[in-house]
Amino acid sequence: MTKEDAIEELMYQSGNHENIESERWQNGFLGHLRPFRGQLREENYHLIMKALQILAHELEKDFVDKRIISSIMGICHLGRMWAIHPEGMLQSNNLISKEQTEQIDNWLIDISYAAFCLLDGAGAVEAFWNYNENNL
Repeated sequence: MTKEDAIEELMYQSGNHENIESERWQNGFLGHLRPFRGQLREENYHLIMKALQILAHELEKDFVDKRIISSIMGICHLGRMWAIHPEGMLQSNNLISKEQTEQIDNWLIDISYAAFCLLDGAGAVEAFWNYNENNL
């Protein structure tokens, strides 16, 4: 996966890509939550983390491509608002189980922690320690 491929992946996962007719957009992390189809797609979490690993050096720069930041913020913020927040559309409509809510929350913690660590200069080892420990 190249840098541009990783950016494109994040854009699809966040519903930020202009090609809204693409299956990648519709089945992406946020696209899959709205409308929620009852099943989580763990592969989206892994694709996001892989993209962040590819973009680690980009996130450590003083100036970061807006597409990267916008996509990460969209995934984390909207994912929380839609799936985690009690007044969010999935919980308030009883569309998501407690176990699914916890799973999405754990994924969002890993995603936001990795992005934070890279932006803060903590490095890739720290950024991905939990992900690598639980998924390798």
